[in-house]
Amino acid sequence: MGQAILPGNPPIDIVLRRSPIARRISLRVSGLDGRVTLTLPRRGTEAEAMGFAREKEDWIRSQLARHPEVAAVEFGALLPIEGRLHRIEQGRGRAPQVADGVLFLPTTEAPGAKTEAFLKQLARTRLAASSDRHAAVLGRSYGRLTLRDTRSRWGSCSSVGDLMYSWRLILAPPEVLDYVAAHEVAHLARMDHSPAFWAEVARLLPGYAAPRAWLRREGASLHRWTFRG
Repeated sequence: MGQAILPGNPPIDIVLRRSPIARRISLRVSGLDGRVTLTLPRRGTEAEAMGFAREKEDWIRSQLARHPEVAAVEFGALLPIEGRLHRIEQGRGRAPQVADGVLFLPTTEAPGAKTEAFLKQLARTRLAASSDRHAAVLGRSYGRLTLRDTRSRWGSCSSVGDLMYSWRLILAPPEVLDYVAAHEVAHLARMDHSPAFWAEVARLLPGYAAPRAWLRREGASLHRWTFRG
């Protein structure tokens, strides 16, 4: 349908959408990017929707207050890499280098894009190593390994054994990335989430509950970083 603004300090941008199957107005605040969406039934009006939003304003603002602020990746910024904060600084040489809590970039322009490219390559290396190790334990092989910037899931395993991961996992502690790899590789044996599946995950990664809990608790924060200035 479009967008609207809920006045206040600060104003809140609201996405309005109409659903042919909705029976009432519903409100959602995304835990990933803080987007506020109002869904209207077929015959609902924008005035009714915004009236509903005004009634729920305190709740909306409380939800947004819990959402991490967007942070730009630029020189001087502190960015988590494998769970440890690194300061982004200009360096020498032809390739990015990590040393003593600093990410040195051999460029004076586009630090966000250069950092993103570096992180994607590092994520591919780490995820391939974890996937290979878990697949060997399982005695199975997988197909392609692809990286995406997904918001709905951290990884997936297709019916033909292809693996997909979010490259932002490289921002999380190593054990969290390893858990997601173990989870998806376990789907090579069980394409469900039955007790038998979780038994496979436990065999691949004993103690997986802790990194799984971290991802549920802190995962949204991995999306706060924007790499495009």
